[in-house]
Amino acid sequence: MAYPAYIREKARKLRSERKMSLDEITQCLAIPKTTVYYWIQDLPDPEIKYRDTPARARARAKGARLNTERHQALRDAAYRRGSEEYPSLCVEPTFRDFVCMYIGEGFKKNRNRVAPGNSDPKVVRLADYWIRRLSKNPVKYQLQYHADQDPHHLVAFWSFGLDVDPRLISFQRKSNSGKLSGCTWRCKHGVLTVCANDTELRARLQAWMDCTQEAWLDSVLAGV
Repeated sequence: MAYPAYIREKARKLRSERKMSLDEITQCLAIPKTTVYYWIQDLPDPEIKYRDTPARARARAKGARLNTERHQALRDAAYRRGSEEYPSLCVEPTFRDFVCMYIGEGFKKNRNRVAPGNSDPKVVRLADYWIRRLSKNPVKYQLQYHADQDPHHLVAFWSFGLDVDPRLISFQRKSNSGKLSGCTWRCKHGVLTVCANDTELRARLQAWMDCTQEAWLDSVLAGV
């Protein structure tokens, strides 16, 4: 059956301007699919590949599941590595101190980030030494301070004490409605957090913390 030329042009416009699929054009014009396909086969339709379908939804879900399983396998492998290397690391001075410090002070909610924070320069130096030594990713710093304090002075203090580039220290100002007048502010250098976005190190660190806590439990049960 021959169709008027304007019908063919209508089909092509629906494809090129309204980005309609073959089935949608077929339904709109009430014309056989083979005929419509013949008319529009040379026209690109970039939007079609983004149109959702049950098959694509299943493919996305499968991809997400496989990705989750892959990352879980990497974390499990890093955790096993941490358990295996724990005895040899414990021989080194201050390693267990670092692990114990992280148990008490470290940020634990994010499984992809190692981030202990403290106001004591000695504690921060301990954390910085081990994280810089163990992390495969760059280490950065977040400085929390009160409005009454001079942030540039604080950055100079920490960058000199840790021997790091001042540009690696970002600010996180904390309001202080009461000001510091008449008060003794204990965090005179602010609170510095040592940050490493390192999923592998975080998994290893979890193994070290678990091993340390198990050792505590064994000591208690042994009556030590």
